[in-house]
Amino acid sequence: MVKDFVPPNQEGGRAKPRLRPLRADAQRSEDALLHAALSIFATLGVDAPVREIAEKAGVGIATLYRRFPLRSDLVVAVFRQQVDACADAAPVLAQQHAPAEALVRWMHRYAEFIATKRGLAAALNSGDPAYSTLHAYFDQRLQPAVRTLLEAASATGEIRADIVPYDLLRAVSSLCMSAGADQTDYAQRMVSLLIDGLRFRAST
Repeated sequence: MVKDFVPPNQEGGRAKPRLRPLRADAQRSEDALLHAALSIFATLGVDAPVREIAEKAGVGIATLYRRFPLRSDLVVAVFRQQVDACADAAPVLAQQHAPAEALVRWMHRYAEFIATKRGLAAALNSGDPAYSTLHAYFDQRLQPAVRTLLEAASATGEIRADIVPYDLLRAVSSLCMSAGADQTDYAQRMVSLLIDGLRFRAST
């Protein structure tokens, strides 16, 4: 059974950044590998054959190993890319929508991230030291994103002001991970009920 995908309540160091940007062709290869790995991990899990990932990405197996010498390197890269995409969606939504609507849309975006990344969640909770920095990365990227949305929405009086980012992230994660792998619609409905709860007594 996959353990709950629970966000950490702790501080931690960021992963070491790349020292120099990749060439355009190398960047395209890496992006293709990450996209292929995400798709295959979602269906076969993180233990899927790496040759299938290379074939789906349209690159040679040597290219995959050159970019990601260990399977864990690939898993970490996919996880970080998905966390970044989810975090980066927050300011975009804040610019495009009213505060409460931006929060609602982001929560559904986050729920989709959790519900479709069960293989990554299993790796995260496996106890493998290779994934030890991912909890902190998740926390550092997503808590500030949701905090900004929460504060803006509560300032309008539409959302309760006593909600903290960690609790909200954990609540959505628990709802999504308790649903079956084929119950993403159910998970989204439960998130909608949670959103209704955020509005309860908001004006007070």
